[in-house]
Amino acid sequence: MRTREGALRRFGPLLAAVTITAALAGLAAHSAAQAPAASAPPAQAPRTVAVVLPGMPPVPVASNLYSETGKFSEAVKGDLERIYVPNLRSSDVYVVDPQALKVVDRFKVGVGPQHIVPSWDLRTLWVTNNAEGRTDGSLTPIDPKTGKPGKAVMVDDPYNMYFTPDGKSAIVVAEARKRLDFRDPHTMAMQYSIDVPECPGVNHADFAIDGRFAIFTCEFTGSLVKIDLVERKVLGYLKLAMPSTRFKEERAPRGEPGKAWEPGPTEVCTVERGMPQDIRSSPDGRRFFIADMHADGVHVVDGASFTKVGFIPTGLGAHGLYPSRDGTKLYVANRGSHKIHGPKKGDGSVSVIDFATEKVVARWGVPGGGSPDMGNVSADGKYLWLAARYDDVIYRFDTTSGEVKQVKVGAEPHGLTVWPQPGRYSLGHTGNLR
Repeated sequence: MRTREGALRRFGPLLAAVTITAALAGLAAHSAAQAPAASAPPAQAPRTVAVVLPGMPPVPVASNLYSETGKFSEAVKGDLERIYVPNLRSSDVYVVDPQALKVVDRFKVGVGPQHIVPSWDLRTLWVTNNAEGRTDGSLTPIDPKTGKPGKAVMVDDPYNMYFTPDGKSAIVVAEARKRLDFRDPHTMAMQYSIDVPECPGVNHADFAIDGRFAIFTCEFTGSLVKIDLVERKVLGYLKLAMPSTRFKEERAPRGEPGKAWEPGPTEVCTVERGMPQDIRSSPDGRRFFIADMHADGVHVVDGASFTKVGFIPTGLGAHGLYPSRDGTKLYVANRGSHKIHGPKKGDGSVSVIDFATEKVVARWGVPGGGSPDMGNVSADGKYLWLAARYDDVIYRFDTTSGEVKQVKVGAEPHGLTVWPQPGRYSLGHTGNLR
């Protein structure tokens, strides 16, 4: 999410079972107050997926669109193992060695870098410098074999960026313009645009399993927009109903070392619209999960009918969504505040949703407080790396124990990328690979 005031060659180990006592009781009480409550998806008959978008790679396993993210493509052979961190306020990128847990390089980029986006062909990492409120937005390419930046390409308002599943277009999310700009994926020359006038704060996206459509979040109206990628048009908008209660924002953090994170007290939810952020598909492609900073949880939406079918409370300021390496879990980064500019050392946390049951099975706090935001899972699935938006550090969460380690970076780290990532191609953002 931007700063405008107005407005995951191997499968990692499965998560160990986590005993949650008082925390579960608190969350159960909160869940009971939601409408509608999330329920496990109904059993579905085996199916095959007929690709709708011409040129899109086939879907080998219809029950798991993440099936190919357990092995590396030849395209990333020789790429450096690094964490690339865009720092919004200092307009630079820090490069972190994940083994040494230290910064090994840094370089200036354009104004206001928001995300680092792997290209569809996995050969370039693009820094989206959206230069909010200005006209000098740009994209800075990084060569993942050297870790060095190249010459920036001037692009209007590149808050975020995705790629169509066929690899024929980059989708520059021009948030301030309420517009999706489809561009050449290499030169970034404009191809065509789709206006989304009822989607202020157009933000994050994910794609149908067959490539037919994409769903984008609309941050400032608490809604979603569905885009037909074949006919190149808006299919409709969906307002996300808010829960009856949400978590009360408190300055005092709870994440103590060796203790399960416990949800805080709840309050009546009086806000009329949410603030939807990241969105990810279920493994079978039928449902979409949408993190909402104002609702403190994840909306569940049926993709075909474009209707809300459930809600899962997770934690204060739900923001980033990342599937586990084996595709069985969904990590939710809870930023610890309802505010765009939240406090340092807030009550940030990570919740773990089981895709099969659509229930929270583990929760991890940040000892001393923090603000988990965006990132990705390591190639082996052992770690979840997240930027701490308000705390100028990045986190490495152990995906078995929830233990946290930190690395100091620049001012206001945002959409970091873990590289290399296993998979055949990238749909963009901080590494949505398939």
